[in-house]
Amino acid sequence: MALNALEHERRRRERRTLAVLLTPGLLWLMLFFAFPLVIILVYSFMTNGPRGNIVWQFTPGNYIDLFTRSIYVNAYLRSIWISILTTVICLLLGYPLALFIVRQPPRWRTVLLFLVLIPFWTNFLVRIYAWQILLANNGLINSFLSALGLPPLKLLNTEWATLLGLVYGELPFMVLPIYAALDRFDFTLMEAAADLGASKRRAFWRVMLPITMPGVAAGSVLVFIPTIGQFVVSELLGGAKVDYLGNLIQRLFLRSNPPNWPLGSAMAMAMMLVLIVLILIYFRATSEEDR
Repeated sequence: MALNALEHERRRRERRTLAVLLTPGLLWLMLFFAFPLVIILVYSFMTNGPRGNIVWQFTPGNYIDLFTRSIYVNAYLRSIWISILTTVICLLLGYPLALFIVRQPPRWRTVLLFLVLIPFWTNFLVRIYAWQILLANNGLINSFLSALGLPPLKLLNTEWATLLGLVYGELPFMVLPIYAALDRFDFTLMEAAADLGASKRRAFWRVMLPITMPGVAAGSVLVFIPTIGQFVVSELLGGAKVDYLGNLIQRLFLRSNPPNWPLGSAMAMAMMLVLIVLILIYFRATSEEDR
């Protein structure tokens, strides 16, 4: 009986300690994540007033508008398309780069990883402004072309400039997970595949890529998710000439006259739903050890 009482007391102390440790984190999540999310969810079913005020009248009309009005449907499709394109380009650039780094001697790997991480030392907005200077009509690239006697190119305020900025910003998020997967890869497997008669290309497709696929999946998720809601790059490099999800949400909340918070909230909730589905697919496709 005495032992049972001591065990019971020990467990009660552990539960109390666990509750004390978890309480600050839970309060933080409730206050700064769950509570604002509930507000956005509630707003998404409300009616917009004539002056942009919230009318507390339930309506599913905001969600119906998202799936029936071409401006919003096209924004969703366009955002998904450019996110897929950015992810594929980052993968095509990031995988060879990560493979190159992992095949170097240890001291050079540190230097190369340091170079990959250097952009994070400066603010993302500042780096995008730097791209504006490079791509402007009288910027560095066009000045160089003029010096060669070539006509200037329309680089800034185009969809290509938006894609360039997105790839530039998200590439490190693809390189690092793939590097981690390749670092754990046993390269003697490639030699074994070659001994069995497989070409380098076949060994890559049948051996290396499947084993490092968790890194590819993690990098793809890390690139795709921030890209689909990105609005800074399309605003500064694309000139906001094409509507993406992030631009439309920003406009509905801040710049439209009158603002339409219920519709903007519905758009944000729908985007979040798409991202949750993708994250669930990622978790189902990878094991805890892979992640």
